[in-house]
Amino acid sequence: MNKVILIGNLARDPEMHTTQGGTNKCSFTVAVQRRFANQQGVREADFIPVVAWRQLADTCGRFLTKGRKVAVVGSLQVRSYDAQDGSRRFVTEVVADEVEFLPSSSGDGAQRPHTDEAAPVREQAPAGYQPSQMEEAEDDELPF
Repeated sequence: MNKVILIGNLARDPEMHTTQGGTNKCSFTVAVQRRFANQQGVREADFIPVVAWRQLADTCGRFLTKGRKVAVVGSLQVRSYDAQDGSRRFVTEVVADEVEFLPSSSGDGAQRPHTDEAAPVREQAPAGYQPSQMEEAEDDELPF
């Protein structure tokens, strides 16, 4: 099983790219505080690279900004490439399946436009999806 769950703040604004095949990609870094303080009493942070694709990339690119608190659910990916100097480089990153925009703990939400902060953004969610549009299903309508 390969599952990663992170909660932290964006360390910088996200970067949007489009592949040669036309697929949208959004890259950003999440600063996640460590659980315990170091010897000086400071809780250090790890800076985790995250990649979102397609519709999730579009949403992240439009609404995320540096400092924004997010929860990311995805999988860990390690890839390699040959650098210009001929050396082999390795990259470890989280490929996001879900990104949930969280309210900041400092209460500075007034500077951001109103969004449904509790609603997670999932790769498979159709455009324009609103939970309020869901209808109740009867038990005999369920396929299981």
